Amino acid sequence: MEPLLFKPVIKQIRWGGRKLGTVLNKPIGDDQDYAESWEITDQADGQSVVAAGTFSGATLSELIRDHSAELLGRHQHLTQFPLLIKFLDAHDWLSLQVHPNDQQAVTYNPAERGKTEAWIILDAEPDSQLCAGLKEGVTKENFEHHLNAGTIEETLNLIPAKVGDCVFVPAQTVHALGPGILLAEVQQQSNLTFRLYDWGRMGSDGLPRQIHVEESLACTDFERGPVSPVTPVELSYGTHHFEELVRCDYFVIRRHKAVNEFSLKLDDRFRILMVLEGAAQLLTKSSTAESNTLEINKGTTILLPASTAAASLIPTSNITVLEILTP
Repeated sequence: MEPLLFKPVIKQIRWGGRKLGTVLNKPIGDDQDYAESWEITDQADGQSVVAAGTFSGATLSELIRDHSAELLGRHQHLTQFPLLIKFLDAHDWLSLQVHPNDQQAVTYNPAERGKTEAWIILDAEPDSQLCAGLKEGVTKENFEHHLNAGTIEETLNLIPAKVGDCVFVPAQTVHALGPGILLAEVQQQSNLTFRLYDWGRMGSDGLPRQIHVEESLACTDFERGPVSPVTPVELSYGTHHFEELVRCDYFVIRRHKAVNEFSLKLDDRFRILMVLEGAAQLLTKSSTAESNTLEINKGTTILLPASTAAASLIPTSNITVLEILTP
């Protein structure tokens, strides 16, 4: 099976902007609220469709149904793609949110799972901030008091958004993005979100957006405290050095920065490549010895099937690329 490039699923939400198009070359129109580009998704309200090649027009769900061994390899027992991959452009504050873990999610929707996620910041305005967790010592009772008093900001762990930072946000963590942030997001395949607080804003219909206070409080881990950007772990494959940003039960994220050709170490698992900077030629060979060459640029997201036998990148300019896989 050849590498798969999907049509992005563009989501317009009131907090979005235009950087998905101007910075990442996504197909947007003339509006000002392009918030998310779902790069790889297996959701009912957002299904990836192959953009070109042998499987052009096929959905990700269909590929899993008909080609699970080639696509998923050692994970071919899965009936849904396990990860949801996005780019986000926050032009305004997102609502303050929390996501359930796997055990909690099924009590709200038997078809859903929890949502652990990670953010890799591509661009940030000088004063941009994000919320990751609560301040040390904030209890449920204290949090509810501030929520009811309209002073919830006093409980939040707000940190500067810096280009290159990776913030790991496990399920049950209160979080939000502030304006001026463009990022890549890796998350479990879940669309279950509880909105805890929306800064007093109104929806497009002029009414307050739905808030899920009871569910949010039930799903928040008040023992977690503040969350800080991760410390990358330095690794190497041959002479090529790279960073591992996240390793959890649901995904592994590695970051490659290179000016010279390098190869990926493959092992019967799919790989997702997200180009954050620069451009390269992607050379691959399938298990049947079929070769492919693709030009990939900033904003490109590619799914390498598990049947890929070899893959290497030849940068045509300094490249930064995320390699995402499942454990």
